[in-house]
Amino acid sequence: MKMTEFAALAAAFILTICATGCVKKARVYTMVPKNPGIFLPKSDTARDDFIRGVDISTVIAEEESGVVYKDWDGSPQDIFKTLRESGVNYIRVRVWNDPWTEDGKSFGGGHNDIDTAVKIAKRAAKFNLPLLVDFHYSDFWADPNKQKAPRAWASMNMEQKQKALYDFTKESLKKLVNAGAVVGMVQVGNETTTGLAGEKNWMNVCKLMNAGAKAVREISKDIKVVVHFTNPEKSGEYEHIADILSHNKVDYDVFGTSDYPYWHLGTKNLAALLDKIADKTGKQVMVCEFSSPYTYADGDDNGNSVSEDSYFYGEKQYSISVQGQADVIFDYVNDLSALGKKCLGVFWWEPAWIPVPGKNRQERQALWEKHGSGWASSPAAAYDPDDAGKYYGGSAWDNQALFDFEGNPLPSLAAWGLTKIGAKTEVRPDFAQPVQVRARLGESVALPKEVSVTNNDGSEATVPVVWNDKSDDGVPVSQLTSLGPREFKVHGQAGASLSGNSSGVPVLARFSAIELNYVENPSFEEKDMSMWQITDVNRNANELLVAEKADDAKSGTKAMHWWSEKEVHFIVQQTVSGLKPGLYKASMQIHGGDNGPRESQEIFLFAASGGKTWKTYTFTDGWRNFFNPAIQGIEVGNDGECVIGADVSGLPGSWGSLDDFVLTPEK
Repeated sequence: MKMTEFAALAAAFILTICATGCVKKARVYTMVPKNPGIFLPKSDTARDDFIRGVDISTVIAEEESGVVYKDWDGSPQDIFKTLRESGVNYIRVRVWNDPWTEDGKSFGGGHNDIDTAVKIAKRAAKFNLPLLVDFHYSDFWADPNKQKAPRAWASMNMEQKQKALYDFTKESLKKLVNAGAVVGMVQVGNETTTGLAGEKNWMNVCKLMNAGAKAVREISKDIKVVVHFTNPEKSGEYEHIADILSHNKVDYDVFGTSDYPYWHLGTKNLAALLDKIADKTGKQVMVCEFSSPYTYADGDDNGNSVSEDSYFYGEKQYSISVQGQADVIFDYVNDLSALGKKCLGVFWWEPAWIPVPGKNRQERQALWEKHGSGWASSPAAAYDPDDAGKYYGGSAWDNQALFDFEGNPLPSLAAWGLTKIGAKTEVRPDFAQPVQVRARLGESVALPKEVSVTNNDGSEATVPVVWNDKSDDGVPVSQLTSLGPREFKVHGQAGASLSGNSSGVPVLARFSAIELNYVENPSFEEKDMSMWQITDVNRNANELLVAEKADDAKSGTKAMHWWSEKEVHFIVQQTVSGLKPGLYKASMQIHGGDNGPRESQEIFLFAASGGKTWKTYTFTDGWRNFFNPAIQGIEVGNDGECVIGADVSGLPGSWGSLDDFVLTPEK
């Protein structure tokens, strides 16, 4: 795009940063595309003082690796200036204690020690961008699965650790302030739902939070103290945490959350929850992390956290497109601004973490290792041997950036500055939903000739689709049912003839070649459930129902879901009639969690026929860790009947889903 396509929007963001990091009116010009190629409505709730923030903690390591960020004309420009021109008004930066080996090799992930944070702070201050300083109190990543103490604190008792955390917080903030940073807020921990700095006991966690808060207050009474948690979708979790913080007299100003719309709540439900938390605690609330993908493409051959195989949605499904990202930004700003002064703002996580230069993974790997621009470098094994030490590599987030793989700002970046005034463009297909296709072995393959697409204005359309003649793994489409029970991916282009769009939008067919199956409604996709008998044996199940949630289903969008606060025991079964005498095999899909060690779990698939019962034990071992237990040699006699089902006993708090029951003849 050329600057002739842009307009200076005077006073679109009138920003002066006060000591608290709040946003006040001043005369500043924001350069955003006049016609960025996206649709946005005009928000009636978006506030000028609402924080529109981004976390670009990896930016220094990215630039050291050769990444060049560009302006809206495609010319190299300081990314902080581009962000400012696009409507961003706050920067979040993580701080690790010591993300280096003893001989000075980076753990990766941006090697975000305090010195790196100072470099970011100086550049942010140049463009009047205040900081949210995110202390992890760890030498590397801290999240619900990892809250490991820094190596220097590993042998400390609680009193010593409190002092160490206090000292580290205070000295780090002094360095930032002395460098000219405008520190508006400080997080005392990152996603601390399960602990902090190696402590899991809530009393100790609260003591550490207060040690951090004390250091912040001594630097400046105007800096806001933020506590940060995640998994807001867990019913009652945040209310429980708020009670713990109150009981332990934790000193804080802002209750922060992560909320990724494909993992967590989404804006409507989140706004309702945060409104409740703000009223309950008397504190302000904020979204410390959110984002969404604009493509399924993988720019650095490292794999993506969100892909065609791992994208799920909760409250609302967004298009995997630039328009989809713009819609996400609009909804978070619009819906959370509606909470008024209760909600400070939102932060997009790592919009600049794009692929480093290189012709192949090997060339990029050398840069990740040298400059720490990947999520982890091999030296991180010294601190995190079980994860980073095995799976070190590049960015799994490049498809959720707000810059393309070459460093150009995406039109979605302009959404920060266009929320209040809106934007329009020509209507065109934007995203095609993946389709599920199933065919039995030996049957002819018929992929749909038309698919449903979402246009960039949010409208729906049915358009023609042209499919590739082979699956992604090279199998001709005509042979997909001839190679045994398997799953395939077939890509195509949808809507290629509309609006002069010669290529259309990508569409995926997930094709399953399945065995002959005598179970009716085997995946619970149909409304009629009369063929299934569901028995809550001890009547303790809080939830025992068919749930429509794609991320809980093995195939389709529905599965038999359970969850119980108390010990649960239930049976799901179906009687199949009209079978020919002979040998059969049965199977199902199961996943779930919180049910104790696998060897002590009492879950099994069973089949019964002619007075004889067959069963095989299985277990749950985590979300979407599907297991496929099977029974062979089921003897069906002349009566032609066979019962197939699952018998599940679970501990208090256990949960899971059953899907894809199969009863098929043995060959």
